[in-house]
Amino acid sequence: MKRKDVKCGFCKGMGKDPFKLLSECSVCQVCNGEGKVEIAEPAIECVFCEGSGIYPGKRITCTVCGGKGMITVEKNVTEKCPDCKGSGATADSGLPCLKCKGKGVIATK
Repeated sequence: MKRKDVKCGFCKGMGKDPFKLLSECSVCQVCNGEGKVEIAEPAIECVFCEGSGIYPGKRITCTVCGGKGMITVEKNVTEKCPDCKGSGATADSGLPCLKCKGKGVIATK
């Protein structure tokens, strides 16, 4: 599987904790201060957090992409999830969709 480096979604490539929870000098917990993360291809932007790496409405890493802002998908993924209509979230709770695991897409058969 091919891998590539992409800018860390959680810290926007700065390498610092975006919320400065521990201190202004704290490094990003996702990229360990590197500003970039490695992902396996093929990959798409995380629809659940819209590529921000931040769980919507919270100050924690996105549970779908792990804070990277990108998710690895299988090669045969081309169809929007019928349950969440591609949003990655359930309409009633806002939690990640159970059918697509928050990715917004499913594998075609």
